[in-house]
Amino acid sequence: MTWLDLVAVPLLAKICLVCMFPLSAYDKVVHWDEALAQAASGPLPFPALLLMLGILVETMTPVMIVIGWYDRAGAFLLAGFCGVTAVLFHRFWEFPGFWSRDGEGRAHFWDFFKNFGLVGGLLLVVIGGGYAPASQVAHHPLSSGPQAAEIQMPAAPARP
Repeated sequence: MTWLDLVAVPLLAKICLVCMFPLSAYDKVVHWDEALAQAASGPLPFPALLLMLGILVETMTPVMIVIGWYDRAGAFLLAGFCGVTAVLFHRFWEFPGFWSRDGEGRAHFWDFFKNFGLVGGLLLVVIGGGYAPASQVAHHPLSSGPQAAEIQMPAAPARP
């Protein structure tokens, strides 16, 4: 296996997965009043404390994931953050006509499901184990992932 297989491709994938979070944390700091108003719109108390914790999570966990320092714990924490944020702050179902072109709920609909897409990607970091080498994927781009070879389907019972 090459450096590309072992380091470059997994590192690039992790950076792509988490690159938006430090920028989101920065945006919350720069636009504190707007971020605090959004945090206060949810059902939880202490919005300023929650906002500071959110900024900390969005700043630290991507670094943990990218450099591989407690990356699974960081990915688990960030996945939880994304799931909770989706459920508490992107309640698209509360907006009438959320599918309409100008409906406010439409943006919340997409943010809700984008957050759960991130949850899925982050949970793959948590449970992922080893990566398929990039060269193997390049040679067989449409094959199943490396876990598929390890799963043995039970044999069907013989018919009498």
